[in-house]
Amino acid sequence: MNKKTEIGSGILIWVLLLAGILSGCKGGKKPAGEETQITVPTENAAVIEDFKKAKTIFNALPSPLESAMLVKSSGSKFDVALLNPIGNDNKYVTNKSMALNLGIYTCDLSFTSLYEKTQLIIDYMNSAKKMADGLGILKVIDQPTIDRLEENINNSEIVMEIISDTYMNSNSYLEENGQSAISTMVLTGGWFEGLYISTQLIDFKNFNDNKLVGKIIDQKLSIDILLNLLESNKGNPSIDEIILQVQKLKVIFDKVTITSSQIKPEYDKASNSTMLKSDVKTNMTPEVFRELTAAVAEIRSSFVK
Repeated sequence: MNKKTEIGSGILIWVLLLAGILSGCKGGKKPAGEETQITVPTENAAVIEDFKKAKTIFNALPSPLESAMLVKSSGSKFDVALLNPIGNDNKYVTNKSMALNLGIYTCDLSFTSLYEKTQLIIDYMNSAKKMADGLGILKVIDQPTIDRLEENINNSEIVMEIISDTYMNSNSYLEENGQSAISTMVLTGGWFEGLYISTQLIDFKNFNDNKLVGKIIDQKLSIDILLNLLESNKGNPSIDEIILQVQKLKVIFDKVTITSSQIKPEYDKASNSTMLKSDVKTNMTPEVFRELTAAVAEIRSSFVK
């Protein structure tokens, strides 16, 4: 299987990436490749180290929203059944379940935004707020944030700005307050939700030429970094449980090989930017992909139950 891979610079947090794609160069957005800066306590070496690892995973993780854009452009319809129902938010009472589902609901919120599902955008923001409040991140999604979202619900640029700020501020707050395990679980929830939705939307009739399959294969490159980030918080019972699940998924990804040609710069007229691109070949088969899809669904189900 052949595909193209693109290597960018900066922190490719999925909500920020889509916000940039949707808004282009309007509204004073950061230039492509500019790294988002977050301040962490300089006197706490452990927090700084964890934060550096978090930035590394931000760089490595592809955007589930970018995948959603590929799905949308291919003609696939929005399917709310793939998202975690908002009614589930009442049953998440442990730090683990609230952290994982803060990531999951933020990812779902982003998908509803992409497809401009007005009421669902508000509903999923409220569910994300409930998770953030439960974790004690009271200022991240406060009532003024909800009000601003409702007032600008038809302005996709502002909506995505609010979503990206919500996600970024949640992880920043947790890291700065020595809660790297919780922050890692938020990241893990969002990563799995994007992967889950993407795998569920694959049409096997067009498997070999499906760009979305290529984005999913890229997860092989990021799962080791996800594991490293989780293992830096090893000893936390909730993290230890997730490590075992991610290791199970890694066994399947390890069945896939990826080889790439020399990276070359290529100018993209649409974005008016130069991207580094490479021809990539993989041995992903429909059989292995089905195995991967089943494993992702099983793990994600344990997160949202």
